[in-house]
Amino acid sequence: MVTKQKILIVDDDENIAELISLYLTKECFDTMMVHDGESALTAFDTYQPNLILLDLMLPGIDGYQVCREIRSRSQTPIIMLSAKGEVFDKVLGLELGADDYIMKPFDSKEMVARVKAVLRRYQPARQEPVSQDRGKCVEYPGITINLTNYSVLVDGNNVDMPPKELELLYFLASSPNQVFTREQLLDQIWGYEYVGDTRTVDVHIKRLREKIKDHAGWSLSTVWGIGYKFEVK
Repeated sequence: MVTKQKILIVDDDENIAELISLYLTKECFDTMMVHDGESALTAFDTYQPNLILLDLMLPGIDGYQVCREIRSRSQTPIIMLSAKGEVFDKVLGLELGADDYIMKPFDSKEMVARVKAVLRRYQPARQEPVSQDRGKCVEYPGITINLTNYSVLVDGNNVDMPPKELELLYFLASSPNQVFTREQLLDQIWGYEYVGDTRTVDVHIKRLREKIKDHAGWSLSTVWGIGYKFEVK
């Protein structure tokens, strides 16, 4: 029997939450609905979802705080839902660790497609054995980036990171010293399913630099006015 993937829906508007649940249930997902931030944190521990759809404007603990708390102890994918369209709000959500950001009102088909896309990126981290494909691995002195089991080792220590951060690092490291524009990186990592600002790339590079410090033999370099590269010295 195939186990259904579980989606935690956090929205203070019960009608919207029920509508989202209906769309996802039709796609064979299991759903749970809560309507405030405190309940979201409790449900996260008890329900153990595969993905969280998180509204920002919640009573009590808001969506940003919920995201920060969950991300401090788990890499479970989070898609933020918000009627706020300002770039600042999107960037803040991504900086806190969200995997995607959907504007309200949203198209039901787009919402389901984004849920599936994020789950596809996250799934290999849990399900693919290392031995299945040894080719998806790049190594440099002090760092190993393995796209097969979604792991990064720096000086022998495992560095936890969300799927898109790892995919971005792997893509850059797979083409050392090649410069990529933000638009190229958006297209390669997020693909056609993602409609977002190029600052998304900047946010993810910033988060990578916080986790992986430059090495004597390589670094994540900014090429001003163009984009980024994985520089091998």
